[in-house]
Amino acid sequence: MKFKPADKIQDLQYFGEFGGVNPSISDSSTYTFLSAKTMFDTFEGNADGCYLYSRHSSPSNLYLGEALAAMEGTETANVAASGMGAITPALLQLCKAGDHIVSSRTIYGGTYAFLKNFAPRLNINTAFVDITNAEKVEAAITENTKVLYCEAISNPLLEVADLAELAKIAKKHGLTFVVDNTFSPLSISPKELGADIVIHSLTKFINGSSDTVGGVTCGSQEFIDSLRSVNDGANMLLGPTMDSMRAASILKNLRTLHIRIKQHSHNAMYLAKRFQEEGLRTVYPGLKSHPGHETFKKMMNEDYGFGGLLTLDVGSLEKANELMELMQKRNLGYLAVSLGFYKTLFSAPGSSTSSEIPEEEQKEMGLSDGLIRFSIGLDNDIERTFQTMKECMLEVGVLKKGTA
Repeated sequence: MKFKPADKIQDLQYFGEFGGVNPSISDSSTYTFLSAKTMFDTFEGNADGCYLYSRHSSPSNLYLGEALAAMEGTETANVAASGMGAITPALLQLCKAGDHIVSSRTIYGGTYAFLKNFAPRLNINTAFVDITNAEKVEAAITENTKVLYCEAISNPLLEVADLAELAKIAKKHGLTFVVDNTFSPLSISPKELGADIVIHSLTKFINGSSDTVGGVTCGSQEFIDSLRSVNDGANMLLGPTMDSMRAASILKNLRTLHIRIKQHSHNAMYLAKRFQEEGLRTVYPGLKSHPGHETFKKMMNEDYGFGGLLTLDVGSLEKANELMELMQKRNLGYLAVSLGFYKTLFSAPGSSTSSEIPEEEQKEMGLSDGLIRFSIGLDNDIERTFQTMKECMLEVGVLKKGTA
């Protein structure tokens, strides 16, 4: 039977402390015990159902982790205070001094900066490769490589990683395959395609209201237990703990994720087709012109479409800024980083979310000054949105009158 991630979320049931349809929020940093022995057993990890201190765990965080593990099909999950608070501890838990990582060259700027600039301080080095080229991926592996890392759909270029093929390479060389699935929740299920660990920035689509920062690491019980170890667990000792109130808020929003993703994908597909018809340089995995279109199709959970992200290249940063400012003025969305909001968000990643990547490397990977990344919103009348966007593009000269 085909894995259905939204059904896994739907089948979860929690009752609040007093029978509420929402689980009670554990608004405590520390917990009391009836006996000193139980406190000792809990600290040693030998007392299921007991809580000691919220940096270790709390009911609210565990509820959210359980739901996200169900969504991704992993044994369990650990939530963190941000996406980077999930990514960096996971990689540090997997690697020690002298180890090596093979990573996609097109990844979120913060992840790139960590791997390129910070991890080498710990003598952990990374080879950045074209993740769509299996030969280059395999050629970059050394005897010290421990991790193969990529984003299912890359930020910001929307490259599509062939997760099943990469999983085979990782297994062949004994590597842990880590996939950031932030851009494609529900649309792609990396664990089902061979990933060992699945990471999300919960800040984005999963929460969906741009009011909370969070992250999650989904994996085996053994790996998540290692992250939480009081002796040498990276999540435990580095302290990226999610607040219980935020965990409860994200859990509520998670229940509508399947509805929201369908609408994000529907609207993005509509706009991508119309932009392409207008002759604009449009990148969207749902378009047949996208190099990774067929790869995405063979991986996807069809009900949820090709996701809510697309890019347009308008030729220059000046033109991109002019267009984005006008679109914001016309109430088409916000000139803002991040994604997954109910309104469309747009930014020029070369000077924002990918600015940590040196300019020469941006050019090498194909990240141009004029690239605009759109996180398409939940607009009810997407045709009206398109027509207003087209008016803006004509006004700033991105489109010429009489084209298409």
